Amino acid sequence: MGFKWPLMEDNVTRQDLDVLIEFLQGMPRLTQSENVRALEREWSQWLGVKHSVFVNSGASANLITMGALKHLYGGGEVIVPTLTWVSDIASVLQNGFTPVFVDINPRNLCMDEDQVIAKLSDKTRAVFLTYVQGFNGLSERLLAELEKRNIPLIEDVCESHGATFQGRRLGSFGLASNFSFYFAHHMSTVEGGMVCTNDDAFYDAIRMFRSHGMVREAENPGTKARYAAENPELSPDFIFAFPAFNVRSTEINAVLGRSQLKRLDDCNQRRRENFELFLKHIDPAKYRTDFDLEGSCNYAFNLVLNKPDVALRERLETTMRENGIEFRRGSAGGGNQLRQPYLKGIVPDGEYAKYPEVEHIHYFAYYIGNYPTLEQDRIVELCQVLNSVQG
Repeated sequence: MGFKWPLMEDNVTRQDLDVLIEFLQGMPRLTQSENVRALEREWSQWLGVKHSVFVNSGASANLITMGALKHLYGGGEVIVPTLTWVSDIASVLQNGFTPVFVDINPRNLCMDEDQVIAKLSDKTRAVFLTYVQGFNGLSERLLAELEKRNIPLIEDVCESHGATFQGRRLGSFGLASNFSFYFAHHMSTVEGGMVCTNDDAFYDAIRMFRSHGMVREAENPGTKARYAAENPELSPDFIFAFPAFNVRSTEINAVLGRSQLKRLDDCNQRRRENFELFLKHIDPAKYRTDFDLEGSCNYAFNLVLNKPDVALRERLETTMRENGIEFRRGSAGGGNQLRQPYLKGIVPDGEYAKYPEVEHIHYFAYYIGNYPTLEQDRIVELCQVLNSVQG
């Protein structure tokens, strides 16, 4: 066995655990309380938005965002990527929307904006854009087109904390944005997520969707007063506006998040430097190196074969396994989502073949862990191992 390379290392540190232990020694309240509120405020300030709502996972953030979108904007179509995590598309389906798929831009692995714009229609209720593994997928053209048509942008930033477009952090552009604080991501609350928005009505809806649809969770007094007036036979403490969910998180997760947020920017800078070093030393004859790094902040090293070569792929995977290099084929979410069983009967048979760029990623691309504790010589050594695979 070689030098062993896990997908993530030391993402919850001794320092984080010490902060948590100190908190627990005070016999505190553990259900959602002041630390959750504090993390929401601190995250909003860091991101540059008015409102944030802490939940128990990025998948739950997706779920209630689509629920609030349906409540406020009605049903219809949502444009989604073919390369993303399952919960993005699942949340669209679970809320009764029709997913409309687009292929990816190979330079940033995000949705191809030409296809997005081409598929906009009067049925489109939102564009659900995933920033894959730290790459920026926004452009002035896309933002201008959505604004002109009055179509909301929903940003999935679960894999891209700290990535930017034109100097602003991704997650501050759309009607709403979703983040994940899973163990392997840029920062971790072990499990956890966040929904962010500048829209007051959307914020109220998200707060209610997080907690059973309870109206008392709304921040706007007018919202509470309206529901109370419309339902005089109900206790104001127990009015349920819609059949929602319980996706709250805990004080324990929030304490970890507040500790991690303090060093997020420094850790992200290391990740950027690591990725640039990786691309500098990886063999461009075998692997793609022409990624668009403008604004990117990658928690993974993206390893993509230049050409569809099954024999080379098999030799590469054997070499990585022999050297203890943990990897995930298909990059984000296991590749082309249209090949997954959950979409059978929802999309036509063979639909996946219409998306050649994500098909290449599905079969001939990987991600390898990129974390702040990596030393430069280890990254160079990793590249040497990968470059040693004979084409």
